[in-house]
Amino acid sequence: MLGGTDTSTMTDEVEIPTEPAAAVDALAEHLTATADRPVPPATNRWLGEAEAVARDAASDDLDSQTRRKRVRQVATLLESADETDDVVADRHIEAAIQCCQVVLADDEL
Repeated sequence: MLGGTDTSTMTDEVEIPTEPAAAVDALAEHLTATADRPVPPATNRWLGEAEAVARDAASDDLDSQTRRKRVRQVATLLESADETDDVVADRHIEAAIQCCQVVLADDEL
């Protein structure tokens, strides 16, 4: 996982890192948290793929260009996912989307 100093903002009791390296780690954590939630199978497939790509993005051996590409892929997958009908999963998905925004808004990841 990537390291660094983190400052965070809160969204419905879920912390969103403002530092890009921490946001990549949080992205993977939020998507991992959706794995055990009761979401429809079709949505679960999108989330599972997004989780796998996010975990790859959080690995230490990627260059910044590849990491950003992976995060863009996660954002696209999350846009394709249908409703979950689960409040907890929805919170984690919203947090993951915000983590993507933090990473993609930064020019120096």
